[in-house]
Amino acid sequence: MPGLQRKMPIWLPCVILLVAMASIQSGASLAKTLFPLVGAPGVTALRLALGTLILIAVFKPWRLRFAKDQRLPLLCYGVSLGAMNYLFYLAIQRIPLGIAVALEFTGPLAVALFASRRAVDFVWVILAVLGLWFLLPLGKDVAHVDLTGTLLALGAGACWAVYILSGQRAGAEHGPATVAMGSLIAAVIFVPLGALQAGEALWHWSILPLGLAIAVLSTALPYSLEMIALTRLPTRTFGTLMSMEPALAAISGIIFLGETLTFTQTLALGAIIAASMGSTLTQRREPEIKRIKIKK
Repeated sequence: MPGLQRKMPIWLPCVILLVAMASIQSGASLAKTLFPLVGAPGVTALRLALGTLILIAVFKPWRLRFAKDQRLPLLCYGVSLGAMNYLFYLAIQRIPLGIAVALEFTGPLAVALFASRRAVDFVWVILAVLGLWFLLPLGKDVAHVDLTGTLLALGAGACWAVYILSGQRAGAEHGPATVAMGSLIAAVIFVPLGALQAGEALWHWSILPLGLAIAVLSTALPYSLEMIALTRLPTRTFGTLMSMEPALAAISGIIFLGETLTFTQTLALGAIIAASMGSTLTQRREPEIKRIKIKK
């Protein structure tokens, strides 16, 4: 497997990452259709429970050995993974998928911007803030915005930032197999919480096929694909490609959920994407390539 990854052409991990992002957003759209039946917490429980079982079967995490200095990052990685999913599903229950992903994306964007101190980076900060201002739109009529959904999406973004920083250390040695252990930690905490909130509706056999599809599309497949891409792509390329995720989310919401954005919101979403791409492309080149770990 390591030998195969070393021989992988540069375009293949790019394709793998695009497939992972499309899979995540398709899974999010499918998950939203289940909200009327089991609620966002119930879908979170289904996704984490079934997705974790798949990842455990594939990667057999009980074989892994983590050094002492990796255990705390691993715990933070798992908790932030579960909290990110939980808050994100609560958010898209209230606001459109494209807007939720754009707000959530402020997490990795903040990680990228705080790591730099150059004047050009303030351009990307201003562009991102303007995008958020008109996306909501706070500058016109705050009554048209679900503030709870907005805060939930921003909370998911904060968890995404922790996910990046802790995952970089937790996954350094074991690669994709780390996802299984992190997902197991998340499941131990958030599956009981989601199941308790969903109640008896969660135990109907009729929702199991949809739950399995969501687990594959939103957890097992994209997390594994992203970890493969992370081991082969430099930060600059990875971050630039990830900047497309809010746009893919908006397209997925339009196709599968019939959600629409105003012209102003579309431009604002584009500003956030441009800020993320700009912050990535203008990073200083470093002697040794660093790779970050990033996921919704």
